[in-house]
Order: sequence, then C-alpha cells, then structure tokens
Amino acid sequence: MTDRMKECSPASGAVYGLGLIGAAIYFISGATGFWMGVLGFLKAIVWPVFLVLEAFRSLGV
Repeated sequence: MTDRMKECSPASGAVYGLGLIGAAIYFISGATGFWMGVLGFLKAIVWPVFLVLEAFRSLGV
C-alpha cells in the first residue's frame, strides 16, 4: 500500500457511495428508455468529474 492509500478515510468512500446512489436515482429517473437508463448509470459513476469541472469554471481556474 502506498502512503496515499493509508491516509484515505473510510468516510470518503461512504460519501462517494451515497453520491453514486443519489446520482443514479436522479439520472435514471429521467431516462426515457433502457439505453438512456444505462447512460444515466454511467453518468452517475462519473458525477464527481462534472462537479469539479463546474467548480473550476465558477472559480475561474
């Protein structure tokens, strides 16, 4: 294990997991078909990327 892996808190995994579930519900609930639901689930997996991107845009980075 690397030093970085030892520093991670289990709570961060729980927060990401809850965010994943919430995002999956949000994106899948708006799906109009099966493949849109699959796309919604894929979006739910990478939701932190969109969050950080928008945060950087608003900060002007």
